Amino acid sequence: MRAVVQRVSEASVTIEGREAGRIGRGFLVLLGVHASDEKADADYMIKKISGLRVFEDGNGKMNLPLSEAGGELLIVSQFTLYGDARHGNRPAFIEAALPEKAIPLYEYVVSSLRERFHVETGRFGSDMQVSLVNDGPVTILLDSKKLF
Repeated sequence: MRAVVQRVSEASVTIEGREAGRIGRGFLVLLGVHASDEKADADYMIKKISGLRVFEDGNGKMNLPLSEAGGELLIVSQFTLYGDARHGNRPAFIEAALPEKAIPLYEYVVSSLRERFHVETGRFGSDMQVSLVNDGPVTILLDSKKLF
C-alpha cells in the first residue's frame, strides 16, 4: 500500500462539480492499494498516518501527531500511485489492485481512522478534482512494502 501524505491547512475533493469532502488543518492522504496488499499493509498505513509527527510543537519543531494537532483527514483513493513508466512514457497500472480487492482495504483504512479522527473522502473510482493548500510544504511518502 502506498500513500502520499501532505500536511495541509485545508483541502477538498470535488466530484462531478459537487464538493464531496473538505477539511481544515490536517492531512490529505492519496492512498493506493497494490495487488498483493493484505490487512497487514492497511494496518501499517493506519499506524503510520496516525503517528506521523509532522505538526509543530510549542518550540516550532515538527514533533506532534495529528491527534495532538487537532487535525482532520481527507483520504482519496489513487490507483495511479502504482503507475509504472519505466518502459515508456505511458504508465502501466498492472501492480494496482483491482476494485474487488482495493475497495475493502481502502474502506478498512478509512473506517479505522474514523474511529480516532474526523475523516472526509472522495469516491473510489471516480474522476475527482482535489484542491489543497500544502502547509510547509510537508509531503511524506509511505509504502507498506518498503519497511526499513
